[in-house]
Amino acid sequence: MTILYSNLANITKGQFNFQPIPNEPIGLISTDSRTIQPGQIFLALRGEKFDGHQFVSQAFEKGASLAIVDNNIPYHRCLVVENTLNAYQQIARSWRQQFNIPVIAVTGSAGKTTTKEMISSLLQFYCSPGKTVHRSQANFNNDIGVAKTLLEIDARYHDFVVVEMGMRGKGEIDRLSAMAMPNVAVITNIGTAHIGRLGSQRNIAEAKCEILHHLQGVAVLNGEDELLLKTAQQKWKGKTITYGLDRGDIRGTINDNTVKIEQYTWHLPLPGRHNTLNFLAGIAVLSALNLDLVQSTNKPIELNLPQGRSNLITLKNGASLLDETYNASPEAVFASLHLLKSIPGRHWAVLGAMKELGEHSSILHQEVGKTIDRLGLYGLIVLADKDTEEIIKTARSVVKLFSCKNKEDILEILLMEVKTGDVILCKASRSIGLDQLVTKLLDTMQ
Repeated sequence: MTILYSNLANITKGQFNFQPIPNEPIGLISTDSRTIQPGQIFLALRGEKFDGHQFVSQAFEKGASLAIVDNNIPYHRCLVVENTLNAYQQIARSWRQQFNIPVIAVTGSAGKTTTKEMISSLLQFYCSPGKTVHRSQANFNNDIGVAKTLLEIDARYHDFVVVEMGMRGKGEIDRLSAMAMPNVAVITNIGTAHIGRLGSQRNIAEAKCEILHHLQGVAVLNGEDELLLKTAQQKWKGKTITYGLDRGDIRGTINDNTVKIEQYTWHLPLPGRHNTLNFLAGIAVLSALNLDLVQSTNKPIELNLPQGRSNLITLKNGASLLDETYNASPEAVFASLHLLKSIPGRHWAVLGAMKELGEHSSILHQEVGKTIDRLGLYGLIVLADKDTEEIIKTARSVVKLFSCKNKEDILEILLMEVKTGDVILCKASRSIGLDQLVTKLLDTMQ
């Protein structure tokens, strides 16, 4: 599989500033001049706080064979295009089109990364010897990250591709789906993440279902999410597989740390109802690909989750820390609180604000407080601002309640109050930086 230099102008609708054009395969494409290797192509991206065009000369000094730019740079071999990000995506789409490898795309308001990792771990049982599942790394789920992931597909090493697709506004998932042309599209749920940008859950559902616009095969949908099912039905007329604990084509029953579907049983890699739903999405993908389910049963499933996702850590005083600081939509916070409550012990929630909720922020933070109230948690510590004040208003049943101005005060309270057997949940939007609190707590108590 290859793309020739001579093909690049047609793919990107660009023009070379030199002749003759080599009729040979291109090297890898890099957007980072610091790590570029001899023979690779440097693609200069522009952003709000950076401009890759400033580093074209540096890329050539390191051996770049070509630069893809949006304005001609004399004395360097360039392909000049209208927009370099669009060109990156066009090349990624062209590269993906050359492969018959199944591509599974995953989106949703919550659980995307965990579901992606569960799908990848399950598919690994179906790989040929010496091959693996190629998947999105870290948080590469946007316009740049998805293109990078697709351009790394290599049929010599990969039997499946699992791509995570994030979203901040309408049209983004459509672009990502157009690049990936997925064989299976998974939507985990429709929640309220980014509702401040999109205005309503209906708009969020519309935006998430853009993943179906370029679907080449089967839609895998959370059968317990009525808004998702209704919206998807309007967008997609092809084959659909639903999953759930209460409803769905793939329906599971939890028994301790296992889930049973018909005659098949799997050991669950993570606790919690929401994580079981994510796992069932993975089983639905296996079904969508017509894989023999028995091949993945009764085997240990290893996940490669980023720090801050369902990470349960034992502290040296005998307490436990549930690190969920990676990010926080309202649905993710609700799920984390229920997971906290399912772990035996005296329960503490350390919470910061949830961002990008717009005019819905007040009521959604109050719902978090109501959930805490219903669950009957022992302690609540919030990083004080106008949003977390709304949590305090409705979390009436907690025994110990603290509102702190900074993370240092939270750490001091935890060191003073938390006892052996206690369980502490840390959860907030990424920008709040509760991961820094976790690091300090582990430095002190691990």
